[in-house]
Amino acid sequence: MRRTAPSAAGHLLLASLALGGPALAWDRAVQRGAAIARTDCARCHAVERTGASPLRIAPPFRELHTRYPVENLGEALAEGIRTGHPSMPEFRFDPDEAAALIAYLKSLER
Repeated sequence: MRRTAPSAAGHLLLASLALGGPALAWDRAVQRGAAIARTDCARCHAVERTGASPLRIAPPFRELHTRYPVENLGEALAEGIRTGHPSMPEFRFDPDEAAALIAYLKSLER
């Protein structure tokens, strides 16, 4: 599955940095990443701070950082996440979406 979104999102993130400061931009990226996770990932993964994954073999997002550094997922998210099991669809996110999803994953580490 290929996701496309307007590249204007990246411009909004940059504008937020310039106008609202890094904390506001971070919060917006986290919120956008959370929305992406709920829309595209929650069918199988637990995407919140609590709860079990609907698909037992799908790791909860709050635990991903214990398996590998989530900040290194940008390229994989942009090129297409592929796994060894056939039930996971291939996802491709534009760079702004990947950055937002990573920001959300990082927020779950706290």
